Amino acid sequence: MSETHPIDRLYATIAARKGGDPDQSYTAKLLGKGVEACAKKFGEEAVETVLAAVSGEKNRAYRRVGGRALSSARPVGGMRHRARRGLCVLRAREGVSGLAEKASRKK
Repeated sequence: MSETHPIDRLYATIAARKGGDPDQSYTAKLLGKGVEACAKKFGEEAVETVLAAVSGEKNRAYRRVGGRALSSARPVGGMRHRARRGLCVLRAREGVSGLAEKASRKK
């Protein structure tokens, strides 16, 4: 039996919370406000992650990375089928170095 990929579980969590009670789920609240609110939260999490990393606050940076993963998936998760496209891109990148991936892009 194969284990479910963490990204699949993340998108499943977002899908389960979509349309849920916004008083019980921050994800439901953000998704209810639309893709723009989700994208704004992703930007905030990204900035907080970078600030924690450059200030040497490792534990805070690790917590922010987790928050950023969820925040990055929310805008895409709110766009229905497009979440799968992002997941396919991520899977295609698995095991490929960033340098190789960047070199493969059309200029």
